[in-house]
Amino acid sequence: MSRLEGKTAVVTGGARGIGRAICLAYASEGAKVAVADRLMDDTQETAALLGGAGMAVPMDVTDLGAIAAGVASVEKKWGGIDILVNNAGIFNMASIDEVTVDDYRRQYDVNVAGTIFAIQAVVPGMRKRGGGAIINFSSQAGRRGEPNITLYCSTKAAVISITQSLALELAKDRIRVNAIAPGVIDTPMWAQVDALFARYENKPVGQKKREVGEAVPLGYMGAPEEVAEPAVFLASEEARYITAQTLNVDGGNWMS
Repeated sequence: MSRLEGKTAVVTGGARGIGRAICLAYASEGAKVAVADRLMDDTQETAALLGGAGMAVPMDVTDLGAIAAGVASVEKKWGGIDILVNNAGIFNMASIDEVTVDDYRRQYDVNVAGTIFAIQAVVPGMRKRGGGAIINFSSQAGRRGEPNITLYCSTKAAVISITQSLALELAKDRIRVNAIAPGVIDTPMWAQVDALFARYENKPVGQKKREVGEAVPLGYMGAPEEVAEPAVFLASEEARYITAQTLNVDGGNWMS
């Protein structure tokens, strides 16, 4: 039997990159997968790749009404939710002289509040089903500080703390809460990240991406599929005795 046979998953930010790879991996392991994203063209495209196991769900994780409506639509179609992957996230850089209240609010609304309130929305249904698995997305940036990335690093550190606190709170309900902290992963977001580093470090476009890949102990940038496979494990019964943990998937960049 496939490892996620009979399970239903919601993957926020599921339309592209790591989110899409997780959706594909979950479906291949037997799960029904709700691709939840605000990029509807990409969301529908990803859901179509899953065939009958896929469902496109419009969801902006900064909109509590959209979260509630999306969760309700999945529960109505498939009866309930067993797995939530909080993958939706945004990145920006700014020196302390350039940090703005709007950027602060946007990064915290997506990366932190989006995680908390998506969990809040699925927990009642998971309790009724006797348990579930929640996987949050932190980053290697949540393990350490980096210059000009104060906001992003702090949001991803917050995700680790949220994971620990809610794992303890929800353990009695047999809801496991873990996180993944990816390193440098080759996704569409890296075009934006590389352009920002080019500005702040005065480097040609493309140089930072090459440098970070070469600096990984394993010698290369990771692929989305190399993050999706641990996400399958953490959602499966193989990880039934694992909760409150943040798994580094970074080629050896960070040791903890």
